[in-house]
Amino acid sequence: MTPQSEDFSAWYNELVVQAQLVDRGPVRGTMVIRPYGYRVWELIQADLDRRIKDAGHDNACFPMFIPESYLKREAEHVEGFSPELAVVTIAGGKQLEEPLVVRPTSETVIGEYMAKWIDSHRDLPLLLNQWANVVRWEMRPRMFLRTTEFLWQEGHTAHVDEADAMRETMWALDTYAAVARELAAIPVIAGEKTPGERFAGAVRTYTIEGMMRDGRALQSGTSHYLGTNFAKAFEIQYQDEAEKLTLAHTTSWGMSTRMIGGVIMTHGDDKGLVLPPRLAPYQVVIVPIGRKEQGEEAAAEARRLAGAIKAMGIRVHVDDNRPQLSPGFKFNEWEMRGVPVRIELGKRDIDNGVATLARRLPTVEGQGKEQIPLEKVPELLPGILADFQSFLLARAEAFREEHTADVATWDAFAAQVAGGWARAFHCGRAECEDEIKADTSATPRVIPMDAPEETGTCVKCGQPSAYGKRVIFGRAY
Repeated sequence: MTPQSEDFSAWYNELVVQAQLVDRGPVRGTMVIRPYGYRVWELIQADLDRRIKDAGHDNACFPMFIPESYLKREAEHVEGFSPELAVVTIAGGKQLEEPLVVRPTSETVIGEYMAKWIDSHRDLPLLLNQWANVVRWEMRPRMFLRTTEFLWQEGHTAHVDEADAMRETMWALDTYAAVARELAAIPVIAGEKTPGERFAGAVRTYTIEGMMRDGRALQSGTSHYLGTNFAKAFEIQYQDEAEKLTLAHTTSWGMSTRMIGGVIMTHGDDKGLVLPPRLAPYQVVIVPIGRKEQGEEAAAEARRLAGAIKAMGIRVHVDDNRPQLSPGFKFNEWEMRGVPVRIELGKRDIDNGVATLARRLPTVEGQGKEQIPLEKVPELLPGILADFQSFLLARAEAFREEHTADVATWDAFAAQVAGGWARAFHCGRAECEDEIKADTSATPRVIPMDAPEETGTCVKCGQPSAYGKRVIFGRAY
């Protein structure tokens, strides 16, 4: 593969195919998610779905075809999405009376049904979630990161007032941050977007931002407080305790298959994928070594060992059905595919009662391969995998901190965003953001929730800062 230092984009594009995560779809900008890649998504989905249901939300399924008139009812929303829309005008061999938009997001169609289902304050909060595919026509597609069609979940909720809706908005943000850190080992920064970066139709947008190994930012999940904008457009109202009709306050929030791209770019290296154990389709791969009778004996012992490992709740695979491939080839392949732990097992190992264990990355300097007692392998692996998960999070956090700096001058800002993130004061004006982007390709990624209170002057125009704290700027995917 192309080294990251030579061409990070080429490295990424080659890796997602070679690691058997995706193949290119038949339509420009689409992707076929292969079983290995889809299993990563299933692991994210299962964990996030559990959290969503535990918080009282119900899953539902809404149509992917949305009448064009629905989008037009919220002016800012349709303006924001117009360049990305795919529109159906002919169906069943006939011109449609009204064009149908292929779902780019579902605020409008879900808003239509919220208005039908909500009558009283007793119907609130209404907490819905949908697992779906959406279509946004991309001019510069990249697998997982920006594709014309992608998978996601989208939460949509309605509440009696702003305070309750904001609690929901922040719950979603905190949940996404927890998934990113605990599953993907990505140390994201959580906070608010500037007005110029808000979701179309939102009052406030919140984001989690992760730093990739080329210093760029990746928006990995967003949560939006929509106020009463969509409630007005779709007449989502309820009768309050005084029997007065009142507009509901709504939210929406989503996390997509883009998270897989984040995992690849946060942890991968020149040898290939590096998967956090909690998201690895195979947490352990056992490679039997030997030919003929010795190979059969090693394979039989590998299968016995795999059974004991599986009983510990660990996802394990035995690579014993490809005799035409050498052990060395298999070692390199599983390394490239990011398996956290590889176990090599040959006749000599069995005779000596040991197994050779190799981590995808050594968690201690100089660790490399090590031999451990065969009967101890199942009981040691949970701790080894947990240590590797923690190691990846700490390594990514250290990398982010090394490539993030406070800046006070424009020259320092421009130099910093060339390969990392800059924390700088910002006036908050959209026109200033546009100038910064034109000059450096950097955009305001997030106003961090936990940043200290500070005041200063905008790094670009010199006007007073608008947010009482520094804003993180960076180039982004």
